[in-house]
Amino acid sequence: MRQATVYIDSEALQYNLNRVKQLAPTAKIVSMVKANAYGHGVKDCLAALANTDAFGVACLEEALEIRELGYQQPITLIEGIFSAEEMQIVIDQNIEIVVHHQQQLDWLRAQKDAYIAKNLKIWVKLNSGMNRLGFKVDEIIDVIHQLKADGFNCVLAMHFANADADNHPLNEQQKQQFLHVKEACAPILASCCNSAAIFKWPELNFDFVRPGIMLYGASPFADKTVEDLDIQPVMTFTAEIIALNTIQAGESVGYGSTFIADKETELAIVSIGYGDGYPRAFFKQNYVAINGQKVPVVGRVAMDMIAIDVTDLNAQLGTQVELWGKHRLVDDVAEANGTIGYELLCRLSNRPIRKKP
Repeated sequence: MRQATVYIDSEALQYNLNRVKQLAPTAKIVSMVKANAYGHGVKDCLAALANTDAFGVACLEEALEIRELGYQQPITLIEGIFSAEEMQIVIDQNIEIVVHHQQQLDWLRAQKDAYIAKNLKIWVKLNSGMNRLGFKVDEIIDVIHQLKADGFNCVLAMHFANADADNHPLNEQQKQQFLHVKEACAPILASCCNSAAIFKWPELNFDFVRPGIMLYGASPFADKTVEDLDIQPVMTFTAEIIALNTIQAGESVGYGSTFIADKETELAIVSIGYGDGYPRAFFKQNYVAINGQKVPVVGRVAMDMIAIDVTDLNAQLGTQVELWGKHRLVDDVAEANGTIGYELLCRLSNRPIRKKP
């Protein structure tokens, strides 16, 4: 059987959740498990996150999966509902919603009494510069005052556009807008910190923090590693060597013959490729790890296979190769691919077997 495998380390996930608690000890934690827990598999991750205060998801389908798995913590739909019909479902399932435009407010007010009776908070999104979702400053204060007058328990929410960047001018603008609205709507619960902001601005943790990528042991910063942040990779992605070939100087391997050996080279063929979600286009030299040692990937990544240079390594058929994990960080693979760890984790296919270590 093909042995492309994803291992999910529950202890590492719990460690990272506890790291959030250390950084934001007075805030409640809304653990982001959208996009199938950032590609880790929501079913495999929820048990390790059982001590979180709440879960955050992008859409109703993701919330209902959590309920079907038996978890009763509060859930927040960060994009809100997409139709009036979803309103009754969120009430029945005790799911909280974000509102970010007038139509959602209309759907909410149509079932105001039922929503309030369930003691569900309403999250009101401020658009302070991200310019995707939310009410601008000149309208959100009136929206919140009206919702509070109607009896809703409101949470003022915002999302930073550049929390991972030092000294970006939009950061200060967003902070000041958020603090202005918070003061104008006091008393009100507040939430604006994602993973990067949790590390950078502890004074902004307020009532709820919303960790995402840091829970899964990847860095939200381009210039800080998981070691710098004291978080642990949760996913280890592996495959096995299925063939060994020795080529001579001047011979090539793979599509396009992009790698040409300059000396006698022992190649190992590994059963992984872009059909599994392993990235194809690398802008820098990429590596895998064997027994903790970095090994270069050579030639083009194919749908089902890659080639690696195992000269002098005494590699064997069946040797396990770490594509990313604790020795070859997903952030480093992403950098070589010109992207971010989030994308690589989220775009894994269903072909790899999923196991616990």
